[in-house]
Amino acid sequence: MRILAIVLVAVGVIALLVPSVTFFTRERVADAGFFSIELSKPHTIILNSMVGGIALIAGILIFVLTRRSV
Repeated sequence: MRILAIVLVAVGVIALLVPSVTFFTRERVADAGFFSIELSKPHTIILNSMVGGIALIAGILIFVLTRRSV
């Protein structure tokens, strides 16, 4: 359970600090012998701050509650 709590806290902190993550993938559009055209496509993942706050609070609660029961 502690690992789950640590993961939730880490995800919550990241979601609160970084509002979105953008990464690029390369896609081959045309290929004719020695000639090829590649296109870079952006993909954006939006991290909601409310979900980050809930994950952070849940992780802290799980960590505290498992510490008391042991």
